[in-house]
Amino acid sequence: MKRRVLTMLIAGLLAGTGCRKAVSDLSGYDYVLRQEADVIHPPSGTPDAWITIIGGDYSGDYYVAPDGDDGNPGTAERPFRTIALAVSRLQPGDTLVVRAGAGRLRPVIAGENNLYCAFDLSGCQYLRIENLEITSTGEHRFREGFSGTAAPVAHILLRNLKIHHLDEFGIDIGDALDLRIVNCSITYCGFGSIGGPAGQAGGWREILIDGCDLSYSGHYYQGGDGSRRPYDRPDGFGIEASAGPIEICRTTATHNCGDGLDSKAERTCIHECLVANNACDGIKLWGDSSRIENCLIYGRGDGNTTITPWSPLVISTERRDASFEIINCTVDDSLGGNYLLHVQYDQPDLPVRLKIVNTIFSSRGTNAPAVWLAPAVSPDLHHNLFFSPQEERILIQGERTFTRNEVSQLGTGNLYADPQFVRPAWGTEGNYHLSAGSPALDAGDSASAPAVDLDGRSRPQGAGVDIGCYEGERSGIKSSVCIHLY
Repeated sequence: MKRRVLTMLIAGLLAGTGCRKAVSDLSGYDYVLRQEADVIHPPSGTPDAWITIIGGDYSGDYYVAPDGDDGNPGTAERPFRTIALAVSRLQPGDTLVVRAGAGRLRPVIAGENNLYCAFDLSGCQYLRIENLEITSTGEHRFREGFSGTAAPVAHILLRNLKIHHLDEFGIDIGDALDLRIVNCSITYCGFGSIGGPAGQAGGWREILIDGCDLSYSGHYYQGGDGSRRPYDRPDGFGIEASAGPIEICRTTATHNCGDGLDSKAERTCIHECLVANNACDGIKLWGDSSRIENCLIYGRGDGNTTITPWSPLVISTERRDASFEIINCTVDDSLGGNYLLHVQYDQPDLPVRLKIVNTIFSSRGTNAPAVWLAPAVSPDLHHNLFFSPQEERILIQGERTFTRNEVSQLGTGNLYADPQFVRPAWGTEGNYHLSAGSPALDAGDSASAPAVDLDGRSRPQGAGVDIGCYEGERSGIKSSVCIHLY
């Protein structure tokens, strides 16, 4: 949705919820943006001389500090006070150090007066921004952390950022080339953690989102809990059509009031991700040559018992003969009343290729067949485990329905059995590692399995690879390594 439409929807300042700092108390903020002149417009660097804006105690060419003065020359000894002024002095290759207040390692930038963003990246290239916190001042309106909708951005690194309690998006960009968002927490944004309008110059291309938390979208709006926000389905990640590729790895998307991860880009790869307890769909793929790998998806509805049309997994495309893959994932749902996965529900006659291998479909609710495939879908399903204790049907395609007793007819190595998760959950945190007696252990196809599991452990850990996102019985700690696929 374009900014001008979103802006027209914003109405009324809501009362605070008590979870934010009082408006009169600005002690928790190092820099407060109050007027249009305070919005930060970084200049572009060059391929050989990037511009860097970094928070903390580092060495640089210019400095800004909470106790600085804009009449200073911006040196380490005599820093500027205003970030926007300091940024205006930067030339390609320069580094601006944004110092934090006493006792903090990361400076806090807060906005108010309905400013549209902290950083406007429109038209920027060859830029790094690192180690900053961006939020709003209590109940005051402040729309976005990063905006890049007025012109394409390219070669941008956003790293170690904490963005939270904003009225619209944490990051809002329409066209991006070589955008990397790494180790960022983007939460409690009224319209979504990461999103943007339809691109006018190719959309999102060559994108990496690695090690991020994209959660609680829609749980905040203008000082309130988000219940009166004008945008009804804020996602953790939601972008429009583009050529891609998009890679999202080691990322969590939980408790969003919309979808977890929703990508319309071609060549989207989502791997080693936790997508749990989102109100609407879990993961949605729309673009050709896209896949999901080593992901855990559960908790549709986020604790609300109302039956909805949303599903943990959705694949829907307008491209004829598009291909999709789901490899070594675990999908669980107890709400019922819908499918765990549906493919081409809205365009059932459009041919699509679908490969599903080493994946657990656990449908524990009533009236909930695990998988629905349109008649024109060409499926390749093997070495998957299905479980639906309250439903005989496990897969429906066209006029054909497969029951749990016909699971072997779906392809080689497919099983029907209780996966024996350690602690399945709904609306709360679960543990979907496999218990010692799980039939999923050593039952997967090694030729299709990725080299690591969701925890970062290597496969196999036993006589063979396991079905599902986890390898072996043991709980593990996520690896700090992301094996980039694109």
